[in-house]
Amino acid sequence: MSGLKRIPLELIFWITALVLLATADLQNHGEAQHFTLCPIANLGMTWCPGCGIGRSITQLFHGNFAESFAQHWFGLPALLIICRRIGVLMKMIWINNKLLNLKYKEKRYV
Repeated sequence: MSGLKRIPLELIFWITALVLLATADLQNHGEAQHFTLCPIANLGMTWCPGCGIGRSITQLFHGNFAESFAQHWFGLPALLIICRRIGVLMKMIWINNKLLNLKYKEKRYV
């Protein structure tokens, strides 16, 4: 259980978000009513600079690159940025575990 405490909440959040986007049903904008946290969409405005990034990433996971770009041009860069952040967080965990193991070995032999 102590190993789980060392996993950053941010890492769990990003991995969960990508898994949910990868397993989401493909929907085009306007096809179905859906819940949104976007305050601009909730005000009834039809255009928002951030709306469509989630659908764009879902399209990328399903291999539909043209449709992904049509949903939102920033989908691919956003996915790359999120994957990079996951890599940085995992590297941080790996380094911390390596340091903890080194300290444990030093204590053990002293």
